[in-house]
Amino acid sequence: MMDQADKLRELMSSNKPAKSTHFIAITSGKGGVGKSTISANLANVLAKNGYKVGLFDADIGLANLDVILNVKLKKNLLNVLKGECELKDILIKVKENLILIPGDSGDEIFKFNDQFILERFISEANMLDDLDFIIIDTGAGIGSNTQVFLQACDEIIVVTVPDPAAITDAYATIKVTSKMKKNIYMMLNMVKNETEAVRIFENIKKVAKANIPHELDLELLGYIELDKMVSKSIKQRTLFSDDAPHISPSIELKKAASNLLYKLERKVLDDTQDRSFSGFFKRLVEQF
Repeated sequence: MMDQADKLRELMSSNKPAKSTHFIAITSGKGGVGKSTISANLANVLAKNGYKVGLFDADIGLANLDVILNVKLKKNLLNVLKGECELKDILIKVKENLILIPGDSGDEIFKFNDQFILERFISEANMLDDLDFIIIDTGAGIGSNTQVFLQACDEIIVVTVPDPAAITDAYATIKVTSKMKKNIYMMLNMVKNETEAVRIFENIKKVAKANIPHELDLELLGYIELDKMVSKSIKQRTLFSDDAPHISPSIELKKAASNLLYKLERKVLDDTQDRSFSGFFKRLVEQF
């Protein structure tokens, strides 16, 4: 008898691979480090540069990108998986080239089992096949739900701040994630300057090298300086990369985005995988 994963494999094998979409997870060791703010603004920077971007709110338990983007949600991905609406009904166009894919604030998203609805969802997901990037704002910490998303993504960016507890938790996330990914990026947020960002990163890298036995390529993707304009944008539910494009945080985020694009251009993605959103979702489901 075929189980759910077997049926999904059979369904997906009949679909031709779509446009190659890069799946980038942005995660953190603990909450409150600005992970979602960086996710939204990085997606915005890429969209402003002409890339088609989907922003997937996968912070199970604390989904809040709708608040950051100041949009109102009526339904989310869980409603689609329950058969209460179609995927097109929940997608929100934030601006040109940028859409929000609302997640759910509970872990029920992983408990559905209706095969017919799953097959319909996978078919509907073809509408997202033209996206260049899907930025996935995951939950914080090393919980099983977060690890499922990290495993299914191409790239992982770990965000932390100059706080001992946050740095310790970021290292724990890196250590666990390194068992399944040998390339991990870091973003330092709310730092005083580049010197502080590099110092913290080098300390984490040194500890990782001494304690993680398997191969790990840990790279500093960029940093964001502490700035009042960023805090103001968050309170106003706007994006600092739009409000103040010439301040240091916006400039440094653009550099981080350019750095990411450069690294992706040099990297050959696994072309044996289905590079579509439906293929990504299939990889999630198969882990349960």
